[in-house]
Amino acid sequence: MKLYFDKLAAHLARSPFSLYLIHGDEPWQLMQAADRLRAHARAQGHEEREVIIVNEDADWERFSESAASLSLFAERRILDLRIPNGKPGRKGGEALKAFAENPPADIFLLIQSAKLDGSATRAAWFKAVDKAGGVVALWPLPHDQLPAWLDRRLRDKGLVPDAEALRLLAERVEGNLLAADQEIERLSLLCDSGPLGAREVLDTVSNSARYSPGDLADAALTGDPARALRVLEGLLQEGVAETLLLWTLAQDIRAAARTAEAVAEGVPMERAMQAAGVWKSRYRHLARAVPRHPAGVWLAMLSMTSHIDRQIKGQAAGSVPDALATLVATLAGRDAALLQPARIGREYAF
Repeated sequence: MKLYFDKLAAHLARSPFSLYLIHGDEPWQLMQAADRLRAHARAQGHEEREVIIVNEDADWERFSESAASLSLFAERRILDLRIPNGKPGRKGGEALKAFAENPPADIFLLIQSAKLDGSATRAAWFKAVDKAGGVVALWPLPHDQLPAWLDRRLRDKGLVPDAEALRLLAERVEGNLLAADQEIERLSLLCDSGPLGAREVLDTVSNSARYSPGDLADAALTGDPARALRVLEGLLQEGVAETLLLWTLAQDIRAAARTAEAVAEGVPMERAMQAAGVWKSRYRHLARAVPRHPAGVWLAMLSMTSHIDRQIKGQAAGSVPDALATLVATLAGRDAALLQPARIGREYAF
């Protein structure tokens, strides 16, 4: 049964299972969900706990043996199964399917896994677990939902942040809820209850933001140049490969250029995106970005990606970070005149 992180407590109070799978790449939510499920199991009398971390086939044999054995110390047990790579393999799939189809009455099974891909969620073992228990997929908190999340957590600690404090805190912990939780705890210890301003955040909170290349593309397509450039700087400081950043941007720019040309010829936006091969998950971002520039500017940005590629390979002069920043700012809607087609031949040797 598909469950949601923010509805987990209500589910446990109403109709709990004895088998749960939680998967994803967001550490804070994984920890919170696992803690809540273990606390529920202990409240139901599952006193003994065994942790099994699966790295090879022998670990699956241990899991099957443990699931079939009787406890020496308690009538009910928690089996805490960890799948770090999110790939149980054939042996693991068979073991999980067998357990889900005939779960022992004395065992509460908690499966924690890295994010599962599409092939895993179509596998027989996943379907068996989904049928017999609860499955919680944990996704990173969207950027636009972070301020509200921070506001709720701060108010739970007796702190009432103003808008500027929330903005600064969100900038410093974006993409890292674990750090956000730690910083909120620190603020609650160092600051008096009541109003919380920007000065307290600046004096107390370190920069723990974590970004992915996808965050860079999303910020630029959304039309937020300040955030897009901040994400780019963070990724470069983390050592993310310039080729990966360029590839991520180029994918969306290429799709937007094709879409913009079709729209200019009178094709409806959605049909143009379909023809350009845009994934449905990217429709919302591309639909906002395409009208921001005429087709010629999209083509100019596409040409600039080729120039940056040559810079990365040492075949063209210039600073790659500076060129990426210009591309990102233009994509987000700032200084588009820098890439007008009339200036391309003069400013960039494409």
